[in-house]
Amino acid sequence: MNLSFKHRIALQYLVATGIIVAIVFFTVCTIVEQVVYENIDNDLTYEADMHTREIHINNDSILFTHKEEWEEREHREVQVNPVFVQVMDVHGTLMDKSPNLNEQKLIFDNSKKLGSHFNSMLNGKNIRQAQMPIQFNGELKGYILVAISREASEIVVNRLKNVLLISFPIILIGLYFIFQFVADRNIEPVKKITETAKQITQNNLNKKVALPTNKDELYDLSLSINNLLDRLQSAFARERQFTSDASHELRTPISSVQGTLEVLIRKERKPEEYTEKILFCLTELQKMSYTINQLLLLARIDNQYENQIIEEDFLLNIIEGVRSKYVDFIQDKELHFSIINNTKTEPRSAKFHTTLLFENIISNAIKYTDKGGNVSITIDENPCKYLCKVTDNGIGIKQDDLANIFTPFFRSNALYQKNITGSGIGLSIAMRAANAIKAEIEVESEYGKGTTFKIVLRKS
Repeated sequence: MNLSFKHRIALQYLVATGIIVAIVFFTVCTIVEQVVYENIDNDLTYEADMHTREIHINNDSILFTHKEEWEEREHREVQVNPVFVQVMDVHGTLMDKSPNLNEQKLIFDNSKKLGSHFNSMLNGKNIRQAQMPIQFNGELKGYILVAISREASEIVVNRLKNVLLISFPIILIGLYFIFQFVADRNIEPVKKITETAKQITQNNLNKKVALPTNKDELYDLSLSINNLLDRLQSAFARERQFTSDASHELRTPISSVQGTLEVLIRKERKPEEYTEKILFCLTELQKMSYTINQLLLLARIDNQYENQIIEEDFLLNIIEGVRSKYVDFIQDKELHFSIINNTKTEPRSAKFHTTLLFENIISNAIKYTDKGGNVSITIDENPCKYLCKVTDNGIGIKQDDLANIFTPFFRSNALYQKNITGSGIGLSIAMRAANAIKAEIEVESEYGKGTTFKIVLRKS
């Protein structure tokens, strides 16, 4: 049966409620029936005790006293629910009975326990009967049987059962329509989410699902969808940025390689010229390969942080690892490289992103510091954060360029630094890595005197 979500909810509510209503109805019927029979049994016990006191025992005879008054009372009064009384000896022989029994008599049931109450029949009609022992001086002399008609009580109980049985399906039908209405109201936010989702496309990711007023499961669902849209928008933005950056940065070397090869094949040349042009093309291809790797790394940073388990390491280990990677360059340029740790604790950080962060900043400090210069790294701490300073006495950055140094492919004073290789992506990667681990980067520089990068890492 292929039902809609609304109808499935209504049906599930209906089944659960139907079971509860059925249990309640059954309990009510059982309690009412028990109460009715308890009242009858109490009346029977009372009548048996009362009439036992009116019994006269003479030898083997058991008779009612004042039986004449009893007969007169029955003729005067209209008895709505008459009581039938009968006495028998120990052998089951009828000794005496109430006048209203006429020619009928109550049946003594040997299978029933004395003092118990049970259902029986009298002249084809339903009665409730009790049989009690008659004792005199501690000796069993006979039995007194008391009965009351139970037909009126059964009519009440059966009528209650019929009313509940008829009302049960009516109640279920009414509840089904009520549950449908309630389910329709409850899934209204889901309909709005669906309508909004239909309007969202790759080019329209700014559309967001309206958050419900109540912060319940639907609120969490809407918030999760909005977060998903934000991640998709970020992913598409990175894809577009990668495409734009790649086309921008690779267009020039591709054109250069293509132009060189076209010139090379126009006429026959000396082997030295072929070698020179091929080496030029290889150099350009190596630059392209490096640039592509940097672009891929830049696009992958956020995804690396979101989708993988973050491995941590000690900050000193990370910085020492970066220094070891560039030890040959440090020795070639005869730089004075120092690491000063002023922390009392051992700071830890996300290994992948922190390595990218310090690798790009430290490599820049090494590249842009003249031979014999100084590069120092200082680590301090306060109760909330760690402050790392990477300081060099290199060529510095112009004040006008400081605002753009984290922009991809921007290189300060690039025309006068052609001898320093680079693509202008390194600091963009550093900033992206810092954002991923919620670190902060500040820059202070004076052109011709040096630069200081301040990296703030918050304590977890």
